[in-house]
Amino acid sequence: MAGQYDPEILRKLQLCELEILNDFIKVCEENNLTYFGFGGTGIGALRHGGFIPWDDDIDLCIPRADYVKAMEIFERDFADKYTVVSAEKFNDFPVMNTHIIINDSKFITAEDKRGNYPKGIFLDIFPVDNAPADETLRKKYMRKAWFLSKLLILKHLPFPNLPLTGIKAKIAHCVTATAWLFLNVFFISHKFLYNLCLKECTKYNHQETGVWAYSCDTVADASVFVKSKSLPLRKEKFENIEICFPNNLEENLTALYGDYMQIPPPEKRHNHRPDVLEFPTEKPQKNINN
Repeated sequence: MAGQYDPEILRKLQLCELEILNDFIKVCEENNLTYFGFGGTGIGALRHGGFIPWDDDIDLCIPRADYVKAMEIFERDFADKYTVVSAEKFNDFPVMNTHIIINDSKFITAEDKRGNYPKGIFLDIFPVDNAPADETLRKKYMRKAWFLSKLLILKHLPFPNLPLTGIKAKIAHCVTATAWLFLNVFFISHKFLYNLCLKECTKYNHQETGVWAYSCDTVADASVFVKSKSLPLRKEKFENIEICFPNNLEENLTALYGDYMQIPPPEKRHNHRPDVLEFPTEKPQKNINN
């Protein structure tokens, strides 16, 4: 269920994220880099013309080569404003996606408290890689990369947030805690797991396959983008700007969510409401709940 924000605080958070998004789009357009929104950001664009009302993040995909260029530009030209946080650069950042965070801000969830990496208001960036066109081979490839990405999480989090409750959650956390213990008792390093996962994710980037995929998502083989259907990208209104999306956005969203235009009941609404939220140059918000 979505965490409950004070509406004014949630809106202020969304406006901060739009500021990062504006800078990111400017970098991509000025340097001829490809990017596109997906997931909840796509639903928000089509159903609400912007953010899903209770949502608190923006999700963007970018092909790996363009991702590398974009992050180099942010680190070179925007270091006074943003920090790029990734598992490559921070040995306790547990996921394969990347955060561009606003300096002097804080956005700290319960899971984030374990790590020492910078934690701030962020734009979520997902590097996509070439994946096999053959569905059977693609699923095998994506599931291996997905498994390795979950080992990276378990290196740092013995009790990760899971979409389970009751006895199922307890059993699952027994398994995850055992995996965490094994990875740390045997000194399996963050760098080793990251490099192993990255190698698997990028194994097809030397050839054109006609398919992009983000293999490290919550579901093993959910984020697949067939280039012949996704390109050329199209723009959709998102708040006061326009974002690029796959040309077949509706098809993608239907495959992932079914009737995505139907607003879900409160118990099925999700966001990332933090325990600590601090806007740039301000003191922490003491009450981010309704």
